[in-house]
Amino acid sequence: MARGKKSRQRRRRKAESFVQVVRQFLTPQVFKQAHRARNAPRRSPRWDLQPLLFVLLVTTFCVGDSAHERFETARAFYVASHETRKRPGKTLQGFQAALAKLPVGVLRVVAGSIRQQLLEQLGDRLQTGGWFVCGCDGSRMECARSEELEQRLGTAGKEQSAPTAWVTAFVHLRTGLLWSWRVGKGTASEQRHLLYLLATLPACTLIVTDAAYRGYELALEILNRGLSFLVRVGSQTWLYTEDEQPLEQFHEGEVYYWPLERQQKKLPPLRLRLIRVRDSKRQHDVWLLTNVLDARQLSAAMAGQFYRWRWENEGLFRTYKRTLKKVKLVSRNLRLLHRELEGSLMAVQLMLAQATLRLHPCSSLWDEPQVASPRKVLLEIRREIAAAVPARRRRAFSHRIAAATRERRVRTSSKEKRQWPRRKPHKPPGTPRIITLSSEQKALLDNLKPAA
Repeated sequence: MARGKKSRQRRRRKAESFVQVVRQFLTPQVFKQAHRARNAPRRSPRWDLQPLLFVLLVTTFCVGDSAHERFETARAFYVASHETRKRPGKTLQGFQAALAKLPVGVLRVVAGSIRQQLLEQLGDRLQTGGWFVCGCDGSRMECARSEELEQRLGTAGKEQSAPTAWVTAFVHLRTGLLWSWRVGKGTASEQRHLLYLLATLPACTLIVTDAAYRGYELALEILNRGLSFLVRVGSQTWLYTEDEQPLEQFHEGEVYYWPLERQQKKLPPLRLRLIRVRDSKRQHDVWLLTNVLDARQLSAAMAGQFYRWRWENEGLFRTYKRTLKKVKLVSRNLRLLHRELEGSLMAVQLMLAQATLRLHPCSSLWDEPQVASPRKVLLEIRREIAAAVPARRRRAFSHRIAAATRERRVRTSSKEKRQWPRRKPHKPPGTPRIITLSSEQKALLDNLKPAA
C-alpha cells in the first residue's frame, strides 16, 4: 500500500503538461472499466475509445465558429500529443458517426471513475467542518431547431420556443468543483434528478439547496440514504412545534414537518431543525431546514455560511454557458446531443479539477477559500493546445481564396425543408393573367406607335 501511494505521488509531481494532468484522471484503469461497460467489439476502425474520448473532451476547450473548426484543432492536438499511436479519422462526419455508436453508459462510467480519482487525490480537502458540502441546482439548455429534437424533446413554455434540455448538477461548494450531473428533457423534474444523483455522493454529504427542492418525500428519501440536507423554506412550507413560539423571537429550534396528506394517512412526521439566518445587508431573513439536530455538528453560523456558498452552483452554469460558449448546443439529433452534454460537462469537471489540485487548501471554515478562475484556466489550456499543434505548410493565400468557391450541385428538393416556427409560410406568387387586347386598346396602341 505504501509503495502504491508513493508511486501515485511521483506521478502527480511529474504531471506538468495538460495531457499529463488529464492522464492523472483518465488512467488505464479507467479505460479498462469503460471498455467493459462498452461490452462490444470496436466498430469504427479509425476511432478507438481513447482518441474518441480525448477529442470529445478537447473540443469543448477549442476556439472556432463551427464544429468542424473545433474538431480539426482537437484532432491535431491529439495527434501531436500521441505521436506513437495510430492516427484517428480525419473527418467530422466520421467522428460523429463513431460517437453516436458509443453508449452513453460508457461516458457515465468514466465520469464515475473521475469522481473516485477526485476523492483519492483531494482527500480531506473536500471536507469542511466534517461535511462534504454539496449544492444542487439545475438549468435549461437551448438546443438546435432540428425536426428530431423538436419531436423528442418538445418545448418548455411557449409553443414556438426552441427545444431544450435540462441539466441538474451537484457542485462542491468549497471549491466550486463540478461533482455529478443528470441530463433530461427541458420539462424534466429536477427533484427526480436529485434523487438519481444521490448515489454519487459520499456518506458525509450535506446537500444545500434553494426552495425549489423542498418537499416531504424528497427529504424522506435523503434521510433513508443516510445523507443530510440544508434547504431553504418559505411560506408554502408548514411546520409544527410542541410549544407556542413567537415568530419574531424565533432563532432556531426543533420542528415537525407533517403535511396534511401524511396526517390523514396516519404517517409519522419528520423531526427537523429550523434555523433563522439574519443578515443586516439583506431585507429578508433566510429560513433553513435541516435534519442535523445537533448544533455542534452544524451551527447556525455554519449553516448561513454554507448557504452563501450555494452561489457556486450559479457560477458553474455561467461558466458552462458563457465561458465555454454553450448557451446553445450544436448537436442536431438526440444521440449526439446527449454525448455533447456528457462530454462537455466532463470536460468542465476536469478543467476545474486540474486547478483545484494546484491550489492551497484552507485551514479554517471562515478563511476565504482559494477558488480557481474558470476563464483563466481555460486560457491556459488553449495556450497549451496552440503550442502543441504544429504549424502546417500551406499554399499561398491567393491560391487558397481562388479555391474558396461555392458548392455547385443539382438540387433535388425544395430550399425550405419544413415550416419554421415564428415564420409565416412562404406563399409563391400566382399565375399571371393574360387578357386579349380589345379593339379600342388596339386602336390606341396604333396611335401611340412612333412614325416610321
